[in-house]
Amino acid sequence: MSRIFNAVKRIALVAHDNMKDELIDWAYFNREALSKHTLFATGTTGTLLETSLKQPISKFLSGPLGGDQQIGASIAEGKLDVLIFFWDPMEAQPHDPDIKALLRVAATWNIPTACNRSTADFMLTSPLMYTEYQPALPDYSAYINRKTLR
Repeated sequence: MSRIFNAVKRIALVAHDNMKDELIDWAYFNREALSKHTLFATGTTGTLLETSLKQPISKFLSGPLGGDQQIGASIAEGKLDVLIFFWDPMEAQPHDPDIKALLRVAATWNIPTACNRSTADFMLTSPLMYTEYQPALPDYSAYINRKTLR
């Protein structure tokens, strides 16, 4: 399977409660760059971003209510290109298995993923964010065939 990320990226923005202000601040600082892309977010974060950026945000459910899983499914289906997830490393999350699953799917499908402001800054300023890009995808056919034979 091959994927191509268009010049206009489909970016998912997610933040834990303690990191929402940081994500909103980062997004506002980078609003001009973000306006060149299509933005998605989990529920509460999406509403806050929409207000701050004055830009439409396609919203999934709130993270704990399944939004993280919806984003993961969208990544697996090739409907998202970038994940910016400001997660809180200091606070336990009741939906931690969903978060780990989301990060696993992002790694599985080799999409650019930023988990903090510095990485998000580096990613957003990369020339690759504004051009077509074809990520290398692992060949999972041997894994799929092995599972099918069981």
